[in-house]
Amino acid sequence: MSLATITSKGQTTIPKEIREHLKLHPGDRIDFIIEKEGRVVLEPATIDVRELEGALRKTGRKAVSVEDMNQAVKKRFRKKK
Repeated sequence: MSLATITSKGQTTIPKEIREHLKLHPGDRIDFIIEKEGRVVLEPATIDVRELEGALRKTGRKAVSVEDMNQAVKKRFRKKK
């Protein structure tokens, strides 16, 4: 079990063990979720797009690489100018 202290300004440091488990890095954002039972859950609010690879894959459909997605976004953005 990890323990942290809250400062007079309401700040705390997330213990290293927890940061590693949640794969948190400097600059990442986190969500505090209050559940019905009153328990508070801490979840990463930022996800590297590479972690989503294959999440929407459909049978018989070719997977799109991150690089291809980035190119499509850039191409679409240029058209709007």
